[in-house]
Amino acid sequence: MSIRIAFSDVDGTIVDTNHHALPADGPTLRRVTQRIPLCLVSGRSPEGIYSVQRALGITGPIAAFSGAYVLDEKGDELYSKTIPLDLALEVKAYLESDLPNVVAGTYGFHKWIVDDARDSRVLQEEYFVQTRATQSRDLKGTFGKRGIHKFLLMGEPDAILSAESTLGARYPELTVVRSNDVLCEVMVAGVSKSHAVDVLCHHFGASRGEAVAFGDGPNDLDMLLAVDESYAMPNGEPSVREAAAHVCEWSNLESGVAKTLARLVLGEEPGER
Repeated sequence: MSIRIAFSDVDGTIVDTNHHALPADGPTLRRVTQRIPLCLVSGRSPEGIYSVQRALGITGPIAAFSGAYVLDEKGDELYSKTIPLDLALEVKAYLESDLPNVVAGTYGFHKWIVDDARDSRVLQEEYFVQTRATQSRDLKGTFGKRGIHKFLLMGEPDAILSAESTLGARYPELTVVRSNDVLCEVMVAGVSKSHAVDVLCHHFGASRGEAVAFGDGPNDLDMLLAVDESYAMPNGEPSVREAAAHVCEWSNLESGVAKTLARLVLGEEPGER
């Protein structure tokens, strides 16, 4: 099969345990992107994804907020789907009153606001994604009628599991999915990484059958199931490994995405060149 486009999750897939890119992957991925587009598809904001691209020395289209905001290789918008402002305000009030054990970050387009920028969970997320939040409670003044793309819930595993269940049941018009055991993403219903795959395949004139995708978490499942050549990271959750067509031979810490793309796109085995 000829691969014409590649999709990769970021955290747990193409970055290390500090959620930072592996500089050693840069040369291989730069050669890959000379042949096909490598699209980073993540729950992160655009700025959080661009930090990974800069570290690797690559450019390309991205799908931020788990597919809610898709930008082409020039940074121009291909797709955007937001939570309406009125609903976002209602959800934010509910989080504050009924789920006090989780911290919620609010994201829209290129902005990220938090109630308390000094909270340790916010500081940790800033370190991971290499971008800064702005302290503000003013959703209306910050995002206006455009609405927001995502709430990111941060907390202990039990609190996140409870939030995922509770919020998903209360608001069926939202998509609520864990990205890992301490993070949960909240977008408007209909947002998915698989839809981002369709948007970007159409943009580049490729089909799902000509695509390869990599992921490790529950929020990657629909993307992996959307393409024929899907690779779960060996460090990924069991359900993800079971669902994918393949389990990658190498973990994220072993440059699994770069090595697999070198094999599939460049025809090289690890260590060759």
